[in-house]
Amino acid sequence: MFTLSREKLRTLGAEITTAEIKQQPDLWAETITIYKEKRELINEYLQNLSEKHQRVRVIFTGAGTSAYVGDTVTPYLKGKADENQWDMQSIPTTSIVSNPYQFLKAEIPTLLVSFARSGNSPESIAAVELAKQIVTDLYQITITCSKEGKLAQLAAGDNYNLLVLMPEKSNDQGFAMTGSYTCMTLTALLIFDSLTDEEKENIVRTIRRMGDSVIGRKVEIEKIMNAEFDRIIYLGSGGFEGLAREAQLKILELTAGRIVTAYDSPMGFRHGPKSFINDRAIVFGFVSNQLYTRQYDLDILNELKQDQIASTVCAIAVEGDINYAGNAFLFEREAGAVPDAYLSLPFVMVGQTISLLASVKVGNKPDTPSPSGTVNRVVKGVTIHEFKCK
Repeated sequence: MFTLSREKLRTLGAEITTAEIKQQPDLWAETITIYKEKRELINEYLQNLSEKHQRVRVIFTGAGTSAYVGDTVTPYLKGKADENQWDMQSIPTTSIVSNPYQFLKAEIPTLLVSFARSGNSPESIAAVELAKQIVTDLYQITITCSKEGKLAQLAAGDNYNLLVLMPEKSNDQGFAMTGSYTCMTLTALLIFDSLTDEEKENIVRTIRRMGDSVIGRKVEIEKIMNAEFDRIIYLGSGGFEGLAREAQLKILELTAGRIVTAYDSPMGFRHGPKSFINDRAIVFGFVSNQLYTRQYDLDILNELKQDQIASTVCAIAVEGDINYAGNAFLFEREAGAVPDAYLSLPFVMVGQTISLLASVKVGNKPDTPSPSGTVNRVVKGVTIHEFKCK
């Protein structure tokens, strides 16, 4: 797909999505530049919070893919943060809006970190308004891809709301979120990770090379997708479980549900969901760089290979001392020191490419996969009901 002419891609209805997947490594370079420009302001903002409050609840929130940003980064950041100071949680706006009394507490100082591509989803706006209504000491960081969006407008002039805009081209024009997901994920990691700036810059250089290699090795992915299949499963541990959910959503979105999907953790998959596998299923496993976790990730892939039920079982991993002996999309061993959360960016590019190819294979158009209009790029048809505090 990445080498086809624009005319051919236009015929396939895949011009926009293909370009937006391909440009992501360059967007990551822009993202870290944006972070460095706002670094002092960000550090001052967080320092003020830590000095003012003994403990702050940090809620990463968004809807759909934007929610999965929080699911992807939270396990890693919880392991890095001082949890006596920062209580990090990932809660979708869709859960906050429908059940605000379960997640928002007036007496708990809260930092609401909103992720949004357009910033115009009804739930995104409602979650912010509910937080303002309920939480006494509310602070916000708004991470969005559109400066014209309502979330960005709400942040303007609000000293308690720090706006961090993503690269302009991360505001995906295709139906599915691609660059918006990876740029917002990277931004959250850069803001909250305790690594030094030099370490962060080295990691971004590495994952950019990895992302470029996905584009250059599209033939390997195409070979996997030549199999006969009608269902795809993604497995991942820790933050990779959030990544697995995002990867399976891309399949559902771009094929309009013609390929059915599932996701789970490697350990959880045996407890019933494994029944989803048949001889027309492809299983992809995101393999951790953490040696202890990696053993569990590889155990399930080896088990599934031995079962000989699935059409294909494939690892997406960095080459290490122990590897999956079957089909694998392997990245350079030099990336073995990259934390899993950052690996999510090049790993999801593999998943995005799989979704792109699957969409074309079933005769769908990736740029407009839901022509009926029942599913929209920005959610419609949501009624926000009035909430009254007791």
